[in-house]
Amino acid sequence: MIPHRRFILGLGSIALSAVVFAGCVTASREAGFLPIFDGKTLNGWKLLGGTGAGYGVKDGVLFCAKGGGGNLLTERQYSDFIYRFEFKLEPGSNNGIAIRSPFAAGSLAYTGMEVQVLDDTAEKYAKLKDAQFNGSVYLIAAAKRGALRPVGEWNEEEIYCRGRHIRVTLNGKVIVDANLNDVTDRETLKKHPGLLRERGHLGFLGHNDYVEFRNLRVKELPVAETHNIPPKGFKRLFNGENLEGWKGLVADPKKRAAMPKEALAAAQSKADDHMAGHWGTAEGMLVFDGKGHSIATVRDYGDVEIHCDWKIEPKGDSGIYVRGTPQIQIWERDTPGNPKRVGSGGLYNNQKNPSEPSKWADHAPGLWNRFRILSVGDKVHVFLNGELVVNNVTMENFWDRTQPLFPSGQIELQAHGSVLCFRNLYIRELAAPPAPPAPKPAATK
Repeated sequence: MIPHRRFILGLGSIALSAVVFAGCVTASREAGFLPIFDGKTLNGWKLLGGTGAGYGVKDGVLFCAKGGGGNLLTERQYSDFIYRFEFKLEPGSNNGIAIRSPFAAGSLAYTGMEVQVLDDTAEKYAKLKDAQFNGSVYLIAAAKRGALRPVGEWNEEEIYCRGRHIRVTLNGKVIVDANLNDVTDRETLKKHPGLLRERGHLGFLGHNDYVEFRNLRVKELPVAETHNIPPKGFKRLFNGENLEGWKGLVADPKKRAAMPKEALAAAQSKADDHMAGHWGTAEGMLVFDGKGHSIATVRDYGDVEIHCDWKIEPKGDSGIYVRGTPQIQIWERDTPGNPKRVGSGGLYNNQKNPSEPSKWADHAPGLWNRFRILSVGDKVHVFLNGELVVNNVTMENFWDRTQPLFPSGQIELQAHGSVLCFRNLYIRELAAPPAPPAPKPAATK
């Protein structure tokens, strides 16, 4: 009997160990996740543009009220993360998950990004575009359908966001697995500056429909800061070691095009010699001593995304030319040529279109600033230190204002009499612009 009794106790111990092990596995699966909703209040959240009753809390559930809503955003911002939550819909319900969103007016599905939450089985949604159905990154990446549970049941969702990779898993099924760098449609890029955003708020984008959410938790993923190593999908414009890929600036696009080949080669040789005396490298930086002329890429580029870190001295002044055209402005408030004391990032030489940035986002002289620039056709987005300061503004052709921006041209760093430092200069070339229609043959009699 004693051996048998020990055997029974052993089974109990094994059973208990199994339970403990299972609990450890579950805990391990959730390791690093922190709740962002306490189940009782909306502490840690901010309502923007609320309508009706807005949002509320009951029985551990965060809900968007019927006939109410607005944008409810976390006070904290997130860069790379895994976001897990549950949601439950009523017939025809519509809401959305804001990711990397600004806390700003306007449509956050465009200036940030939105992952759709809606009952797309409802008849009124039968004619949605593919990238508007539940789980889609709104008008960016279409979700696979069929994973959504019937209305009235709880759904479990995970949004994984690391760099330009976004994955959405609904009820255990991956429904979106997208690389934002694969988005090359020109009109989409013009309308969605939020694709460039590296961090922002999480939240809910209400549409006056009742939706419930619970068990909201986030795991932040580490973001490694490296210098002169391009992120996936980008190439280096500056290698961090020498001036390979750069040349001295010769005249302007119209004058260069009119120069005989031999004269252009001679002018280029002289400009390269001059460049070598004033531009150089130090500690992984591209440095200008403030006494020479601008430099340019050896290659021409068309539609591009540019990453660039820059630093100026007090009263510094510079700029970045795209397609050989001035300029995305770099300066500080006390620069003599800045009487309005506006920030960097504006399209300085515009006359008919906005020339000033929408907000001041500069760091103080001597500190690093970061540009994210998207140039598509003659439209430009500019992020400065994570703030959208230029949103789909037309950049005018400084050299001939009767014509649109050149289809291609060199990238230039402007010399303007002050010491400059650049690093982390990366470029991503986008799809070529559509070819113009072929001319129609002349009519024959």
